[in-house]
Amino acid sequence: MKTKQLGRTGLKVSEICLGTMTFGNQADQQTAFSIMDVADREGVTFFDTADVYPLGADPEQRGSTEEIVGQWLHEHHARERIVLATKCAGAMGSGPNDVGLSRKHIISACEDSLRRLQTDYIDLYQVHSPDLSTPIEETLRAMDDLVHAGKVRYIGCSNFPAWQLADAFWTSKLADITQFVSVQPRYNIVFRMIEDELLPLCRAHGIGVISYNPLAGGVLTGRYRQTKAVEPGTRFSLKHSGEFYQRRYWNEAVFEEVNRLGEFLEQRGKELTHVALAWVLAQSDITSAILGASKPEQLEESLRGGAVELDEDELRACDAVWFNLPRERDPQIARR
Repeated sequence: MKTKQLGRTGLKVSEICLGTMTFGNQADQQTAFSIMDVADREGVTFFDTADVYPLGADPEQRGSTEEIVGQWLHEHHARERIVLATKCAGAMGSGPNDVGLSRKHIISACEDSLRRLQTDYIDLYQVHSPDLSTPIEETLRAMDDLVHAGKVRYIGCSNFPAWQLADAFWTSKLADITQFVSVQPRYNIVFRMIEDELLPLCRAHGIGVISYNPLAGGVLTGRYRQTKAVEPGTRFSLKHSGEFYQRRYWNEAVFEEVNRLGEFLEQRGKELTHVALAWVLAQSDITSAILGASKPEQLEESLRGGAVELDEDELRACDAVWFNLPRERDPQIARR
């Protein structure tokens, strides 16, 4: 497993990051433990979670993913060898201050995450999405205080478009406070909008890029090439997120291009899943790609993509998927 520096920091992370948002819903604790065992054995030293996980959770389930991760870290004495990332911003209660990026919510959310994760510090604390109702300086000063208190080592953001990341970056510069060292955007063969503005911004200022959805919610595994039926227990069928994921990837144009790419790769003896991950990792601006699973054998299979090398013809075939897809309006960025 390769390691990379996170942006301009001295922090080293594995180029594949374990995504945990299935833990507590699609994967029970025993299964989640097995998934983390596989990641640990294969050299994945970077785990990403969030206080609102699991994906598709009922309100009372929120936080259970962090509890599962925290228990595994405790039982395996693994805290020091794992770079631990989590996120805040999502609604964790019904009150007006139980959501967003106010100072009040950030400080409370961090304390709650520390308790659930059974640790006294978070390596990378990320805001899960922008909050237009809160001044960015208030958000950053709260995060800066957590860093100075020793509860957080680095801060990052997720789902920020380029203009908001630039605003945050220069606010930190002007106020001389802790800066976001990373951004976590959606990025894969069928969704490459971040190449227009976000990636050049990150490249210019040394901001790490931790991409999510490298397999497009499972569409780039090829499982839907033969049958286009929504399967129970997948991201496309979950109660609170299935419709969102269907809007994101479930359309004929995507299926057509994925099928064409899959047929091309079959002739070359390569698996679509492996190539989808390998393509993301081959992009020079990507620090780490978040890979999730609902079963340990899924993760074992997907991780094999980290060792796949793509030749020029294969890279061109992957590029053709994006170039052939109809362009959509850049939607309002939403939390996963």
